Amino acid sequence: MTEATYFTLASLLGERRHGYGIIKEAERLSDGRVRLSAGTLYGALERLLRQGLVAEAGEEIVNGRARRYYTLTGGGERALQAEADRMRSAVRAVAKVATRRTAS
Repeated sequence: MTEATYFTLASLLGERRHGYGIIKEAERLSDGRVRLSAGTLYGALERLLRQGLVAEAGEEIVNGRARRYYTLTGGGERALQAEADRMRSAVRAVAKVATRRTAS
């Protein structure tokens, strides 16, 4: 899973959001490392919708423009958790090697 996909999913954890809200939350959660363009985000959302990891969660008109909302599905939550577990495992493995090298 790419970092952009991870933070896109993470931005939907526990709250439905529209595109701009996802962009801002992904940037906040990643401490500014992930800066999604609208084109990148909507391409990713289409892929995530097809995979069943996100779902559309309503639409409203704001200033004459449609604002579509998205939410994380159960499958999306499981995929996000699996990726978080994988990253934690990777951190532990590197820390273990670093500790051994420092002790030598």
